Amino acid sequence: MTQVLFDYTRQDASGASRIEHAWARVPRAPAPAERAALKNRAKALLAEHGAVLVAHYYVDGDLQDLAQETGGCVADSLEMARFGRDHAAETLVVAGVRFMGETAKILSPHKRVLMPDLEATCSLDLGCPPDEFAAFCDAHPDRKVVVYANTSAAVKARADWMVTSSCALAIVGHLHERGERVLWAPDKHLGRYIQAQTGADMLMWNGACIVHDEFRGLELELLRREHPDAMVLVHPESPQSVVTQADVVGSTSQLLKAVVDGTAREYIVATDNGMFHRMRQLAPGKALIEAPTAGKSATCKSCAHCPWMAMNATQGLIKCLETGRGEIRVAEPTRTKALGCIDRMLAFVAANPAALAQPQRGFVRNLGSA
Repeated sequence: MTQVLFDYTRQDASGASRIEHAWARVPRAPAPAERAALKNRAKALLAEHGAVLVAHYYVDGDLQDLAQETGGCVADSLEMARFGRDHAAETLVVAGVRFMGETAKILSPHKRVLMPDLEATCSLDLGCPPDEFAAFCDAHPDRKVVVYANTSAAVKARADWMVTSSCALAIVGHLHERGERVLWAPDKHLGRYIQAQTGADMLMWNGACIVHDEFRGLELELLRREHPDAMVLVHPESPQSVVTQADVVGSTSQLLKAVVDGTAREYIVATDNGMFHRMRQLAPGKALIEAPTAGKSATCKSCAHCPWMAMNATQGLIKCLETGRGEIRVAEPTRTKALGCIDRMLAFVAANPAALAQPQRGFVRNLGSA
């Protein structure tokens, strides 16, 4: 087990921010000879408990493969929520971070929801404490409260809408067309991207993903010089200097689709490098290049991989099924209050399937004049 300390930004009710610290405990990678035995044990336990595995694109490749091989799901947070709600299994194992498990429980209160490690969290969630956020909302009662999925159940309970990166642009655009003013939390980069695209009046919480916040515009520009024909794919949690250089801006599922459907041979990808596992499986002939961060080692907070996603491991999956540890619980009335903003999002997406289609965005490739 490796323990790593990470910094994240925490805002209070007044809008002031400070740097806080959090630990991630990353389990050791199993030896090659162990991996097959661990996967076989995990498959047997999933079958024994009638459980289904729902895994995010950022977790370990073995867990992604296990989900695929056992009738589960590998997806972004929106599809994870829908899959868990609609699947017949009474036990869901969610490989991701805590807010994903909470969302599954909110949508399926009658189901048992387990996680390989309950302490796998998210800098956006940590940086948006429920009490401070509620006070911030109370100070701006004239605004519709729109929160990103990467927040706690208690924060969602205070919101009018929940969004994911797949549908945030469409939903905020919808609210703007209705003349609504928005209080947005917690990711400042995603919020600013949406504001620029929609023109919406948005009051921002000051949060950031420790992975995407590390990508750097200048270094990306230099990398593009080395790979002038590469298509640049960027998650909108990235800084503006990175987003403005993108050919495609989108959620994890939208970036995956861009690689699979794209005609380019090379792709520079600015998102968590756990995404490369599924991209390589579905587009084996494409060359994938990690977008540059602030640098490796001492100058890099995450090195393009979420430390809390890395806490998910086959060993943890086995343990939670063997012992029942790692069960997610969301108390009432928090669950019912949070359900409203999630159901509102799911109903909007069901009625507006085109909301998930992300337009491609071009940039000027004349680097000499950039």
